Amino acid sequence: MSIFQDAILRFGRTIMSYAGDGLFLQAAVSAAANVTIADGDVDEEEVESAISGMRANPILQKSYDTLRIEQELYEGIARAKTRAGRIENLRHVAAVADRPLDQRQDIFLIAADVADFGGISEVEHKALDEIAAALQVEKSALLR
Repeated sequence: MSIFQDAILRFGRTIMSYAGDGLFLQAAVSAAANVTIADGDVDEEEVESAISGMRANPILQKSYDTLRIEQELYEGIARAKTRAGRIENLRHVAAVADRPLDQRQDIFLIAADVADFGGISEVEHKALDEIAAALQVEKSALLR
């Protein structure tokens, strides 16, 4: 990538972070929601882990306050309580599959941190497999 292309890409990311990147937010909350609900129980610590992970992301941190992130997350969790809702969440995740690798990895890692609260269960691994496939990232490499 040339220096000029790199500068344009960085400029675009900066503008997106200040304007609000709704697709990125929806992907992050949807991935976190599917993992949160995977074991059938909404654990408050998992929710707090998801919010903390999203607040630590520079794109989301500059664009959204904690209240908005929390509201979107709870909507994603409500969707994830049904099969159709989990599929819809995966569609939100897949919508960013053409984004740069670092953004896709960030979304996966937010979901992985949620799953790792208390150890990653089998059903959470399955949810992470689906998320990794939707994001086109390598799960095993990111979980190391």
